[in-house]
Amino acid sequence: MDLKELRRQRRSRFMGGLTPYVGYIIQSGIAMVFLLVLIIFSAWYTSLLRDVPEGIPIRWIMLVLLLPAAAHSSFRTYLQSPDTIFLLPQGHRMKEYFAPAWTAGNVWKILRLAFVLITLWPLYIRTDDSHQMLFATLAVLILVKILASFGLWRELAMLSRPASMGYSLLRWAVSGLMIAAWLWQPALRALIFIVILAAAYVAALAVPARLSVPWERLIATERNQGARALMILGWFVDVPGREQRVYPRRYLSKWGAGIAWRRSTAYRFLLTKSFARGDIFGIVIRIFLLALLLVWWNRESYIGSGIYLFFVLVMGVQLSALRKLHSESFWLTVYPLPEGSKASSTIQFIFRAHLLLAMLTALPLLTGIAGRPLPVIGTFLAGALLAYLFKSRASRKSAQDDDDI
Repeated sequence: MDLKELRRQRRSRFMGGLTPYVGYIIQSGIAMVFLLVLIIFSAWYTSLLRDVPEGIPIRWIMLVLLLPAAAHSSFRTYLQSPDTIFLLPQGHRMKEYFAPAWTAGNVWKILRLAFVLITLWPLYIRTDDSHQMLFATLAVLILVKILASFGLWRELAMLSRPASMGYSLLRWAVSGLMIAAWLWQPALRALIFIVILAAAYVAALAVPARLSVPWERLIATERNQGARALMILGWFVDVPGREQRVYPRRYLSKWGAGIAWRRSTAYRFLLTKSFARGDIFGIVIRIFLLALLLVWWNRESYIGSGIYLFFVLVMGVQLSALRKLHSESFWLTVYPLPEGSKASSTIQFIFRAHLLLAMLTALPLLTGIAGRPLPVIGTFLAGALLAYLFKSRASRKSAQDDDDI
C-alpha cells in the first residue's frame, strides 16, 4: 500500500468537496470586503509609520502578535474512523503517511509567521534602537515554530490527557520565553538561553508515555479541523453534514437557566446552550477581546471608530452562523415547536448578542467623550445601527426562505 498516495487522494477528495462552494463565497462579496479592509489597514499603518507615537511598547506588541503564530501548530492527517481497523496493520509504516502532513503544516505556518514578522518589521526598526537583524529574527522564529510543532506532535501521542494539556501550556510558555529572550536580550546571550531551553524542553517531552500512533486522538483532531472548515463555508452557503464541536464550559452552565420552560422558548433555550458550548462562542470572544484592545489603543481618533465598526461587522458575520445551527437536527422535526419560533428565536438571540457586543466594544471610546462627544456618540449609534441592519437582513432572508417553501 502506498501510504503517501493514500493521503494525497484523501486530501484531493476533501479539497474537491470544498471547491463547489468557492463560487458562493466570491458572490457573497467577501473578496471586495477583504480588499477594502486591506486598503484601510495599509492607509492606517502608513500613517502610523509616518508619525509613530512616543513610547510605543513595540517589543510587547511583537511578542503578543508573534507568539500565537509561532506556538500554534496543527496538521491535516485526513484520518478516518475505519483506519483503526484497515490501517492498523500498517502502524509501523505510518511515518510515510504523516511525513507530508508534517511538512505541509510547517511550511504554511512558517509562511504565516514570516508574513506577520515582515508586516511588523518597519514599525519595529523605527521604535527600537537596539533591534535585532531581520533574517536572524526570522531564523529564530522558524526554530521556535519547528520546536512547537514537534511538541504538539508529542502531545497528541501522550497516553495521559492531563499530561497532554500540561505540555500544551508548557509549549506556549517555552515559545514565549524564547521570543522574549530574543527581543529583550543581546543576540549571543539570547541564543545561549534559547538553545538551553530548547534542549530542556525536548528532554521534558521524552518523559511521558506515548503511543506509537495515537489513532483516536488524530482522528478526533482531524474531524474537528474538517468541521471548522465547513463551519467557515457555512457563513456563506448551506453546507450539508456540518458538525459542531462541543466544549464543556462549566462556568457557563447556568446560562439560559432562567428561560421559561415553554414550547415558545424551547428553541431559544437550545440555542443558548449550544452557543455557550460551541465553536462560535470562542471565536466571537477572541474577536471581541482583540477589538477591545485595538479600539482602546486608537480611542482618541477616527481610526478607532473605523476599527470598531469593522469588528462589529466581523462579529455580526460570525454570529450569523447561528442561523444554520441545528439546521439538520432530526429532533427538531419531532419536537412540536410552534411555527416560526425557530427563526424568530434565532434572530432575536443573534440581535441581542450582537448589540451587547457592539456596546461593550465601544466602551473604550467613552474615555474621550469629553473632548469628542459627537464622534463617540455617533460611533455608538453606528454600531447599534449595524446590529439592527444584520437583524433586518436576517428577517428578510428568513421570510424569503419561508416563501420558497
